[in-house]
This record gives sequence, structure tokens and C-alpha cells, in this order.
Amino acid sequence: MTEKFDFNEALRAIQSGQAISGKGGVLAPLIKQLTEAALEGELESHLADDVLPNRKNGKSSKTIKTSEGRIDLKYAARSCWYF
Repeated sequence: MTEKFDFNEALRAIQSGQAISGKGGVLAPLIKQLTEAALEGELESHLADDVLPNRKNGKSSKTIKTSEGRIDLKYAARSCWYF
């Protein structure tokens, strides 16, 4: 996962006039962190429920489009995708 969202730094950025939302906004790193955590949690849940042996297989990346602009995600890959 990426480095932790710094709320104090975000507050200073907002106070200095930086946009809260939109491309390059203060919330973009937080949205990235939350999305990566959700993907990781979903994978962990699927791995725990699997009957067949399964495991993580390195990292993958994906770019998503959001109201905050494009966000590059890094998440654990899965070696076998039986759902």
C-alpha cells in the first residue's frame, strides 16, 4: 500500500487554498489509499473462503478514473481467480 494519508498536511493544504476535490485535490491520496485497502480486503476475504489452494501472486496495477482525476492503484494479484 502507499504511504499513509497525512491529515495535518491535508489541513494545511486546504488552509493555503488548495482544492479539496478534483484532479490534484487534497482528497485524491486518501481516495487512493481507501481504494487500495478495499481491494486488499476483498482479496483477503476471497482467499479465506477458498476451498481450492490459492495465494497472492505479486502486485498488479490499475488506473481508475474518478472525480479526483486518474488514480494509479497498486494491489496484490491472485494466482487463481475462482469465485
